[in-house]
Amino acid sequence: MLLLCAALMYSSSVPWKVLSSNVALSVLTEGWCLDQISPDEAEIRSFTAEVFFDSPFFAVPVVQLGLTGFDIDQRDSARLTLKTGLITESGFQAIITTWANTRVYAAEFNWLAVGP
Repeated sequence: MLLLCAALMYSSSVPWKVLSSNVALSVLTEGWCLDQISPDEAEIRSFTAEVFFDSPFFAVPVVQLGLTGFDIDQRDSARLTLKTGLITESGFQAIITTWANTRVYAAEFNWLAVGP
């Protein structure tokens, strides 16, 4: 009986929606600054990309990002992070970050959003 109740707790009359795509950003993207280094090597540099869903979700979805490619100057260590920022029913922010002397010329990622 307990298992039956647990299964019913997670049932929903709203079907799940799954959306995904690929995003490519580079020095040709307006506002890209990750190819520039700062005199202060400790400074963290970030670029935020706004991603909009083709059709909105009924509630805030779960978003998973996966780095699929990058172009980084070979003179210094490769330092790169990719995280989500604000997630809403209509889209999310993808935040690409680097630091020290690393110069990032391009980054590509896939995203997957799952929700009602």
